[in-house]
Amino acid sequence: MTKRDYYEVLDIGKDAGKDEIKKAYRKLARKYHPDVNKDAGAEDKFKEMSEAYEVLADDNKKANYDGLGHAGAQAGFSGGGFSWDDFSHFDDISDIFGRDFFGRDIFDVFFGGQGRRRGSSAKRGSDVRYDVEIDLEGAAFGVEKEISVRRNETCDECSGTGAKSPSDIVSCPTCGGAGQLKQARRTPFGQFVTVTACNECKGAGRIIKKPCTRCEGTGRKSRSRKMSVNIPAGVESGSYLKLREEGDSGMKGGSSGDLYVVIHVKPHNEFRREGSDIVFELPISFSQAALGDEVEVPTLQERVTMRIPAGTQTGTLFKLKGEGIHKLHGRGRGDELVRVQVVTPDKLSGRHKELFRELMGKKEGKGVVESIKEKLNV
Repeated sequence: MTKRDYYEVLDIGKDAGKDEIKKAYRKLARKYHPDVNKDAGAEDKFKEMSEAYEVLADDNKKANYDGLGHAGAQAGFSGGGFSWDDFSHFDDISDIFGRDFFGRDIFDVFFGGQGRRRGSSAKRGSDVRYDVEIDLEGAAFGVEKEISVRRNETCDECSGTGAKSPSDIVSCPTCGGAGQLKQARRTPFGQFVTVTACNECKGAGRIIKKPCTRCEGTGRKSRSRKMSVNIPAGVESGSYLKLREEGDSGMKGGSSGDLYVVIHVKPHNEFRREGSDIVFELPISFSQAALGDEVEVPTLQERVTMRIPAGTQTGTLFKLKGEGIHKLHGRGRGDELVRVQVVTPDKLSGRHKELFRELMGKKEGKGVVESIKEKLNV
């Protein structure tokens, strides 16, 4: 069963703010809550509106839904137009606030390093981008694509430790396994203790005596991995799919990054896309335009017959309803717009020219169509 548009469920516009969304939900909740409304179907309506509110009240989910509809809200999709400048992540608070003019960690300057956790060397894996190209038919109806992504995965030899064996992971002799070094100094105002991360173990508290030979101590190995990706109907070039934790593996216990599959729709030989509609340029002859005709027109799925009425002018648009691209929000398909282009013959025999002059000039008070019909006794 096709899901209704969430904005339609809550009876609000797409520009509604959080307060309006909440107000609309509360109004409907009072009407359809199962404890209040015992009518058949009230519970289903309450579930539907609760689902709509859950998505639209959350900024991230709402952005995904506005970009790619129900598929975006469920699968982590977003619409096109994003910037791929930075998918990096901060390891800890000092990466966010940076360092002071003397190169000291801001976290240490204000808090003496006491807030740092042992084992802060754990690092999240990087996000990975993969560009996939699909045809217009795939964008119109959705398509499953098999992709091969190269990413850094946890080394299966050392299980990500980076050590040749578990016994090669030992406590750091410099900091005694604390991951921190403390230095006390006296000042006119009393004794101050400065705590810094150990340079030997980088705050981990442990060092590796013999690194893993397969990954050379990094704990990761680059591999190509095949996977299937379901691309929903209605996507456009620049839309992207976020697959959580399918990017590079983390280091030293860190979480994996995400995989962003960026979609590119190839130009079509016959159709031009305009949102959820497609445009087809149909060349016809002068006689077809003047007298009318039945012609075959291609669509995204098959060829259909379309009637050209007599007296059709070049540039006239005909609409084949529902023959366009599926809409992201589950409200059917767009249309195919057929634009007629009358082809003027550039090579005419003397007899043809004479007939055209006769039709255009000697039938005073009559249009071209009537003149042709009269000439051909039709």
